[in-house]
Amino acid sequence: MMRALLTELMLIPGLAGHEQRVAAAITRHLDAMGLAHSSDRLGNVVATLQGDPSLPSVMVFTHMDQLGFIVRKVEDSGLIRLERLGGVPERALAAQAVLICTDQGDLPALIGNKSHHATTPEEKYRVVPYHDLYVDAGFASKAAAEAAGVKIGCPVVYLPRVLDLAGERVAGTSADDRAGCAVLLTLAQRLAARHSGPTVHLVWSVQEEFNLRGVLPAATRCAPDIALQIDLLLACDTPDMASRGEVTMGGGPGMSLYSFHGRGTLNGVIPHPALVRLMEVAAQSRGLALQRAATTGVLTDLSYIQFMGQDGVACLDVGFPMRYTHSALELVDLADLAGLVELLDAALAQITPGFDLARGAR
Repeated sequence: MMRALLTELMLIPGLAGHEQRVAAAITRHLDAMGLAHSSDRLGNVVATLQGDPSLPSVMVFTHMDQLGFIVRKVEDSGLIRLERLGGVPERALAAQAVLICTDQGDLPALIGNKSHHATTPEEKYRVVPYHDLYVDAGFASKAAAEAAGVKIGCPVVYLPRVLDLAGERVAGTSADDRAGCAVLLTLAQRLAARHSGPTVHLVWSVQEEFNLRGVLPAATRCAPDIALQIDLLLACDTPDMASRGEVTMGGGPGMSLYSFHGRGTLNGVIPHPALVRLMEVAAQSRGLALQRAATTGVLTDLSYIQFMGQDGVACLDVGFPMRYTHSALELVDLADLAGLVELLDAALAQITPGFDLARGAR
C-alpha cells in the first residue's frame, strides 16, 4: 500500500500555493476511509478524530506542496523565463525536465543547457544562475506559447517521475513531502479504527516550501497542546554527507533533537523533552530503531507553531531519512516510512492519563 500511495502522490504536481490536485487526492482517500475533513481558505486539509478531552490534544501534520518555479516572462522567441519558488538548488537545474501547469493543461518542457560543443573551458565548471536560465517547451513564438496557456504566474515543477530502485528504495519527484503525506494517510487509516486515546488533528498543510507559515490557520483552528511534524531527515550515509550526522537510509524513523536554519531567518525547533521521551518509549514498545538528528540548515513549519497560544505548543519534528533533498529526484526507503507509521501510532497510544507537559524543576 505504501509504495502505491507514495507513487500516486509523487506523480501529482502541486507547487506551493497550487496544491489543489494533491489535496483532492488526499481527500479522496479520506472519503474512502469514512473520515470527515475540512479545508480553510489557504487550502490546508484537516481531519479530526475526537478522543478523551482530559488528555492533551495532538496535531500531526505534514506539507502537501513542493518547490519549483513561477513563469516570470515569455520571450518573443517562445522561450520562458522562471522565478524560483522555494529552496531550488541552481547547480541541479540545467537540462532538467519540467512541467508547466496551465489552465489549459500541463505542458512538458526542459530547462535549456548550452550545447557542449559551444561551451568554453571556463563555462564548463560554472553554475548558471537561475535568472539566466530559460525553459524550452518547443514554442517558436510568444504568441504560440500564450495560445497554449503559458502566462506570467503559471506554476512550474520538476517533471513528475518515480523510479523503483533496488529493494524498498524509491526515487521520485517531491518525495519531500509526499512521503510524509503517504505516512499520514496510512496513520489515518489506523486511527480510524481506534477506541481510545487523545483527540488527534491530522493536517496536510500548504505553502511550507514558500514561507513555512501556510499551516498557521489550521493550527489556530485546531489549537493543539502537542504538535508532531512529519518531514525528511537528512540521510548522512553518502560520502558527501558523512560529517553531517548518523542518520542512515533503511535505519528506521527518527526525530530531530535540534534544528536551526541559520540562512535568512533565525528560527528552528528545540523539542519538548516530554515528547522526546515519548518517542523513545514508543520505539521501544514496538521494537523500532529510533534515529536521532541535530542539524543546521534545516527548517520546518513547526518552528512557528511552537509559539502559538497563551501557553505555547509542545513540539517535535519526526521523520524519515532522505537523500538528494530538493533535487528533481529524491530518494527514500519504504521501510523507513512504514516504521514511522508504527512510531507515531505507538506514541499516540502512549498519551494516557498522567501524561505531563509541565516544564521546570521537579
